[in-house]
Amino acid sequence: TKRYPQPHFGLVCITHSDRVRYRALTRKRLLQFEENEQKELLRELYAANLQRFNGAIDYCISHALRLYRFSAKLFPFDDTPLGEGILQEFTVELAAVGNRATEQGIRLLVHPEQFIVLNSTTPEVVENSKTMLAAYGRLMDLLQQPRSPWAPIEIHGGKGGRGDELVATIGELPDAVRSRLVLENDERAYSAREILAVCQAAGVPMVFDAHHHICHEGLASYDHPSVAEMVDGARATWPEPTWQVLHISNGRESFCDRRHSDMVTEMPTAYWNAEWIEVEAKHKEEAIQALRHQRVTIQQRLNEAILPRRGNDTGQLRTFDACGVKPDCEG
Repeated sequence: TKRYPQPHFGLVCITHSDRVRYRALTRKRLLQFEENEQKELLRELYAANLQRFNGAIDYCISHALRLYRFSAKLFPFDDTPLGEGILQEFTVELAAVGNRATEQGIRLLVHPEQFIVLNSTTPEVVENSKTMLAAYGRLMDLLQQPRSPWAPIEIHGGKGGRGDELVATIGELPDAVRSRLVLENDERAYSAREILAVCQAAGVPMVFDAHHHICHEGLASYDHPSVAEMVDGARATWPEPTWQVLHISNGRESFCDRRHSDMVTEMPTAYWNAEWIEVEAKHKEEAIQALRHQRVTIQQRLNEAILPRRGNDTGQLRTFDACGVKPDCEG
């Protein structure tokens, strides 16, 4: 298998091609059936998606992908007693898939939907959010993933201006969730600095998203000093700094367009020394392949830039500033 230098670029849920796809089920359709039929419907769906999940691991292995965000809708309704009971029937199979990923060096993570709001002003929403997160914690356990941020459960900050409430609720989460929980900055409710403060107070890691940051702050470049500052700040929140996860995407029609583009043509210079980057581009594996080629080009140019000092040569080496290779990064 071909190996690529770090960073490890992560595949998000599915491929742009039809190689990795999952089945779905709406609540409306499920409720059209009696309970016994619902059980059979979920059993069939879970079996199919488990097989497809295993196929996604195959895809990651064959394409040297070491980071995979599996779909948050992999097992719909597993946050209900009905779905939870059905999922338990697949305990052996889930453990086999998770262990296989681990043995192949593939890191698994999940990013639940944004309607999880742990700091809502509505108590029912908070309780429902806890219930949904508990299901992801159980799933990670069934996949035999460690109870640590190595197997992240990623969420956003929720309702803006309620950081203290978020910190308090995080402290109430079961260990299967809290031990894996990480928080991501967004482009509306929580800036990178605000979510960093929440992470520091709650004792959970931060996932920094540079595109959300530039959209929130109205910046004109991924190399604004605050980007590198936030990469470093977020890195310090991880119990093992080399576990840090970053997100990258570009705006579809303009630099600060919140919508994701098909490919990633611009990357913060501060990202190139990171270990784990989720690629949130519409063309998914194609974007990853392009970034890998950029990474190889950059590494070659940096290696060529290491030259002995002239004059009073002390044996030290000097390197050109990373900006000197940025045009190649941008393609």
